Amino acid sequence: MGTRAKSKCRVRLALCVVLAAFLFASKNLRAQGQTLRVAAAADVKFAMEELAAQFESMTGIKVDITTGSSGNFFAQIQSGAPFDLFFSADLQYPQKLEAAGFAEPGTLFEYAQGQIVIWTPPDSTVEVTKQGWSALLDSRVQKIAIANPEVAPYGRAAVSALKKAGIFEQVKTKLVYGENVSQAAQFARSGNAQAGIIAHSLALSPGMKDGKAWEIPAGMHPPIEQGALVANNAKNKAAALAFLNFVKSSLGRKTLEKHGFAIPANR
Repeated sequence: MGTRAKSKCRVRLALCVVLAAFLFASKNLRAQGQTLRVAAAADVKFAMEELAAQFESMTGIKVDITTGSSGNFFAQIQSGAPFDLFFSADLQYPQKLEAAGFAEPGTLFEYAQGQIVIWTPPDSTVEVTKQGWSALLDSRVQKIAIANPEVAPYGRAAVSALKKAGIFEQVKTKLVYGENVSQAAQFARSGNAQAGIIAHSLALSPGMKDGKAWEIPAGMHPPIEQGALVANNAKNKAAALAFLNFVKSSLGRKTLEKHGFAIPANR
């Protein structure tokens, strides 16, 4: 058997082991008819939907996903919102929840690192894939949408990258701010901005994948470290832990990568 064939066999074996573990762990969960409630940052919406479908197919456990602002979820979980898991767009909110006793001990981990791109609509005459940063200096680009850097990690990454590229002062009057990266993407998609610096995951999403995107080198901004945890008041802790372990599995990692996320080296 060749090296490639052996590698494929090892991958299949690993997936079979993961699947068997989930199926075994989920027998009681199915009997209890439990549903997982997941709070997920807007940038991970489409990846989370696929992860949830895969997990439900394997285990029969339903996963109910609510997407939105990590900051809002942070406040809601502190106020007792009934979420079992929290997938944030940064590490700070989960770390603060853990420090304040709102996380199940030992469950906080960095599940992914976000990546940013310059995105323009499919009918744009600005060739961002060829021009890169220069596209933002083009006179046809009058507005550039980014997430609010005061509250959003993707906004902070965008500003950092613009400064590293040496064009922040030239384009700062063009910037328009979304409450989060999803709203910034919507500004660019709707034509309210001619370009956006948005999450790679959103640029790959069904409504935006036909646009033009140029990936900003990761070294031009601080890492967008994204953390997850099981909530301390989770009603379905066994199911929540099983889902968290699924996200950590090789299939979970592949799904996140497919949706434009980088996987931390320590995973």
